[in-house]
Formats: sequence, C-alpha cells, structure tokens
Amino acid sequence: MNFQLDFIDDKVEFFEETELKVLEKKIEGKIEENKAILLGVHSVSHQMYVSEKGQRFYSAVVHFKRK
Repeated sequence: MNFQLDFIDDKVEFFEETELKVLEKKIEGKIEENKAILLGVHSVSHQMYVSEKGQRFYSAVVHFKRK
C-alpha cells in the first residue's frame, strides 16, 4: 500500500467586507488556518472602493506559499 502526500505550494484567497476591522479579523483567521497546512503569507494586496451612496467596501487578496 502506497501512501503519498501532495502538498499545496500556492494558494490565493480573496476577501471583502464593508468594515476594515472585520476584514482584518477574517484575514487573521485564514492565516492561522493556513499555518496548519504549512502555508505562510507571501504577499497581500488591498483596495478600498466608495460607492455613489458613500458606502465603503474593502477588499484584499492574500497569496499564501508553502514555507
């Protein structure tokens, strides 16, 4: 019986929220989850958008790589 592990080398996750603090908590939670599968943060990109009604939207892309 062969037992083979396939590791994830790269993973990109997208996040969006209307409040910056909530977005930060989501990202921190995912960082902790991905540590369990030996992935660390490689890069983070973020943007903010203001709608015509004045509502703010925050988005982020986090690139995880195997350590």
